Amino acid sequence: MLHHISLGTTDLERARAFYDPVMHELGMRRTLDVSDAIGYGVGITVFSLNLPADGGGASVGNGVHVAFEVEKRAAVDAFFKAAIAHGGSGEGAPGLRPEYDANYYAAFVRDPDGNKIEAVTFTAA
Repeated sequence: MLHHISLGTTDLERARAFYDPVMHELGMRRTLDVSDAIGYGVGITVFSLNLPADGGGASVGNGVHVAFEVEKRAAVDAFFKAAIAHGGSGEGAPGLRPEYDANYYAAFVRDPDGNKIEAVTFTAA
């Protein structure tokens, strides 16, 4: 069972500016804000962005991809819109992905550090 997931960032201010509105669209708020990390969740931190412990630059993991499940397709759309408006880049606009499941509705983005995140729902609405 997963408790939380952390990704790297080279700039916490830029990460805050991107993730605060994006996580809001997923129903999460900032739950952690310390000198080397920020985190999001509902009650507890389930997702965080961390500066590298060695003081070097963060690098995008090979194939790392984090998906957040939401309740409605409108939340997937809002996630994508917020991500693009706050410095993210599109990796797959909101839409059905029938190759995964008949109701797999998702959007994919890269955050300003290049991490790939997704919002997905299996609902028909």
